[in-house]
Amino acid sequence: MKNKVNSTQVSVKRRSWSWQQYLDEKKAEAAPSSLFTKTQSFPSKRPGFKVGMKLEGIDPLHPSMLCVLSVVEVIGCRLRLHIDGYSECYDFWVNADSADIKHAGWCKEHNHKLYPPKGISETDFDWQEYLQFSSSHAAPVALFASHIAGCEFQVGMKLEAVDKKNPGLVCVASVADVINNRFLVHFDNWDDTYDYWCDSSSPFIHPVGWCEEQGRPLTAPQGHPNPENFLWEEYLHETGSTAAPSSAFALRAPHGFQVNYRLEAVDRRNPMLIRVATVTDTEDYRVKVHYDGWSTLFDVWLDSDHPDLHPVGWCQRTGHPLEPPPGSSPLPSPSQGVCPTAGCRGVGHIKGAKYTGHHSAFGCPYSDINIRKEVVLPDRLGGELSVNLVPAATMHHHSNQSHRRGIQVKTVPKDDVLVLPLGKRRRLTERLSQPTKLCHVNQEEEELHAAGISPETSLQAVLHQSVFLSAMSPQPGRDLSLCWEQHRKLLPGVIRVHAEAVQHWSVQQVSDFIESLPGCEEQAKQFRDEQIDGRAFLLLTQRDIIRIMSIKLGPALKIYNSILMFKHAGDKSQSHTEDNGQSAIQDSST
Repeated sequence: MKNKVNSTQVSVKRRSWSWQQYLDEKKAEAAPSSLFTKTQSFPSKRPGFKVGMKLEGIDPLHPSMLCVLSVVEVIGCRLRLHIDGYSECYDFWVNADSADIKHAGWCKEHNHKLYPPKGISETDFDWQEYLQFSSSHAAPVALFASHIAGCEFQVGMKLEAVDKKNPGLVCVASVADVINNRFLVHFDNWDDTYDYWCDSSSPFIHPVGWCEEQGRPLTAPQGHPNPENFLWEEYLHETGSTAAPSSAFALRAPHGFQVNYRLEAVDRRNPMLIRVATVTDTEDYRVKVHYDGWSTLFDVWLDSDHPDLHPVGWCQRTGHPLEPPPGSSPLPSPSQGVCPTAGCRGVGHIKGAKYTGHHSAFGCPYSDINIRKEVVLPDRLGGELSVNLVPAATMHHHSNQSHRRGIQVKTVPKDDVLVLPLGKRRRLTERLSQPTKLCHVNQEEEELHAAGISPETSLQAVLHQSVFLSAMSPQPGRDLSLCWEQHRKLLPGVIRVHAEAVQHWSVQQVSDFIESLPGCEEQAKQFRDEQIDGRAFLLLTQRDIIRIMSIKLGPALKIYNSILMFKHAGDKSQSHTEDNGQSAIQDSST
């Protein structure tokens, strides 16, 4: 495990911090325990899961898939699970009583498809043989929580459902799977990255005909020949399907959370941590959560029944460390002085669970250079570039919508982006092309689409063009400025960093930076081995990087362009200072 942190770094005890004292100081009130669901509230028993145990469970990035999983970390009543055969980048956290996890053999018992570890075919996979081969044990059946069985929904039934990634859209959907009292909502003719699990009380599902009754546009399935004149009667006949009965829908009452209620919430940017939090805004079925002591940039909207929300005292009861607001505890954290970001203890990493710790701004989930940074990962199933890790605050929750012939258009501020799930970028492009479907992606990606550049090749292609063509330009000064404006979008981690700061970097800081560039993780070790510090880094030329260090063209372009951007940022800053100085002289002379 890279950048591994000491276990005490995560589980540091802060006995001097008290919820009651904090509530008294803030004149605040804890959210009543009665507002939390069973899965959010205090567990009835301590979990018995151990590291190394095997189980089955839902991949949160592909909700239609039940996979072979391993427990790789246990903190209190929370588990970090690993999808066997795949990178640690895809590890995820769940509560020990989650309905998303099942005992080994559950899929076979309930006639569900199990996706085996990478490299093993479905027909060849056998749990007993796999446990023996991996020298591991299955998690005992008794450790798994029991859940309510049965609902009126059946696989294949049709309904209308909110697209959670585009909350203003209601789409044609199907019941793709049913487990106990929950069912999987699948949007017809779209991939499973848009799917989600819910129960009959969900406010995001509606019976067939709901949109027509409410006077709202309904988004037809992808590829429908006449989406603007979609008719349910025709579609049900064509597909040989039935509508889910109205009696199956049992809308729950709105939550009772109020603004300024305190609670404990999983840090969505760093999910191994749970923080002291405040409700700062509410809707009928959603709450806006603010992490106390942190910038509002990190605020996030969550469903009121989201399993990452817990009542005050949940961490103490379950044995999970609670992160108090920065500066509120007199005890110094073990990693103080390691990460330069104020309030950060060096725990977690911007690239997810593969790295448990960091010691520089480049790996920090909260640093300025990572606030709007796009971190891309390939779909573990073989897709193209896929995921944006950005602060939830940049997702504009309330969108102005205009309706024309059933077409919905959302308008958001220029810098707003939407957190996208792991999934094939090609599929996202297809989804954007539909008349009544509109996702918001980073502005630079929109510009690349408009220019006809495919997302999977855009970064390398555009950098290649700007590096090698701008060098032959008759106006290098002008084109370098244009080049920099373009590169600052493609390599957002370089923004606001000047050469003056870079030249003081240590070898480790240079290595961390290289590792933070998309697709350059393997080159980081090479820079460490060559003992390249900040000053040496700025002296590197294209020839040094490509020929002497034998780095492949793609990573070399990103690294060399970063160097150009560092230098140019310094030049721009110096030029701006000189211009201001000159203006001051002229003003004084007049």
